[in-house]
Amino acid sequence: MSFILAIDQGTTNTKALLVDRNAQPAYRAAAPLHVLHPRPDFVEQDPNTILSSIESVIAKCLAYSRDISAIAITNQRETVLAWDRATGVPLANAVTWQCRRATAICDRLRANGYELLLRERTGLGIDPLFSAAKITWLLENISGLRTRANAGEVCIGTVDSWLLHYLTGEHLCDHSNASRTQLLNLHSLAWDSELAAIFDIPLAPLAQLHTSSGSFGTCKRLGLQGIPIMAAVGDSHAALAGHGCTTPGAVKATYGTGSSLMTITASPISRPNSQLSQTIAWSTPSTVLFALEGNISMTGSALTWLEEFLALPNGVEELVELANSVEDSAGVYFVPAMSGLSAPHWDTGVRGTITGLSRTSTRQHLARAALDSIAFQVRDVYEAMERESGTHFTALHADGGATRNEALMQLQADILGKPIHRSNNEDLSALGAARLAGLSLNWWPALDTLTFPITTFTPRMPAAERNSRYAGWQHAVAQARLATEVVS
Repeated sequence: MSFILAIDQGTTNTKALLVDRNAQPAYRAAAPLHVLHPRPDFVEQDPNTILSSIESVIAKCLAYSRDISAIAITNQRETVLAWDRATGVPLANAVTWQCRRATAICDRLRANGYELLLRERTGLGIDPLFSAAKITWLLENISGLRTRANAGEVCIGTVDSWLLHYLTGEHLCDHSNASRTQLLNLHSLAWDSELAAIFDIPLAPLAQLHTSSGSFGTCKRLGLQGIPIMAAVGDSHAALAGHGCTTPGAVKATYGTGSSLMTITASPISRPNSQLSQTIAWSTPSTVLFALEGNISMTGSALTWLEEFLALPNGVEELVELANSVEDSAGVYFVPAMSGLSAPHWDTGVRGTITGLSRTSTRQHLARAALDSIAFQVRDVYEAMERESGTHFTALHADGGATRNEALMQLQADILGKPIHRSNNEDLSALGAARLAGLSLNWWPALDTLTFPITTFTPRMPAAERNSRYAGWQHAVAQARLATEVVS
């Protein structure tokens, strides 16, 4: 039996699937990764550790089967790397999507009045999340990097570019990842020289742009020599493809370290005061699909932070058990803004807060408040997405590791007041990338012809209770933002 090898390079782990001709996973491998916090607001990863994790999962898949027809790549987005073009040696740690080191650069751009221009051309507001400001920081702070970048001696790119260069020797970037850099013009689908000048980034080190589905060349190492790479796409975009959401009207949420809600739009939506991001869902040689997205910085990572804070010996699993041991948070709210608030607030100055504590509050209530914060943040973005898309969504499609927590999925249905259709395959990003590769191989005619099992969670909470809890969350967010204003 022939397979597509789908590699999913994420923030806390790298996974790989072998996907068969029925678009179903036959084998899974995973390798954990560590995130580095060298100082406040700095979040990094070792590029060589990323490569080691890739090598590990590929070796496991090859031990299962060597009958591989194609490779697909999906990846954590916005994370930036710089490496020597000739040798492939990294020149610094990867600056991850969670990193806020470029906040001052973003403040400078905002003060110079570039917000509207950037949003109109890229669909993205000014925020340290996006890649361009991180690249600027690297050029300003890594000795000799700018000189070498101008000379074309280095490559700078997102994780897909890093992996593609490592596997094929070619410096390429797909449209979905490029659309998260703030250097891609959504209208021309090309790197924009004026935008690059605004960020003071030379074009020479940037990758050649490529469709998400199509041939990226052949692999040259790791026992995969001669096998074509037929898809590369950002992880959230790949999950949308995995759900089979190919037309406007459906919205998905991927629950991971952070979370991403995304829905297809007929064309780019350009609104000066948008609370969401416009992006490219994915592209093929004949089609470009656009999407509206809302990013949440801390969902799964909020649980990780709290279990570390409470020094729980059994980690997040124990935290979830604590959360599920109580009916509710007893009025406690946890706003996990350790790196600011992302969509729909986009307030980089806010920091995490816990409100509503009383003499009877317990760590169980705090654990429940952390779990609740995931559902509340998703509702924030879901409702903003309804407003901006002009669409009344009837449900939410869900995927990602945290969706294995059935209590969270039921809570999400209750807080949202809408059914949750959870994919029974938690590795939907890898599966979506494989399905895009399968399009190029003509293994199936279209993404929406593929079926997959789901579990549906329907709302049980009375509307009055749902609205009361959500109003408490909104008040807690307002308190967090007010506290930041008072301190500053």
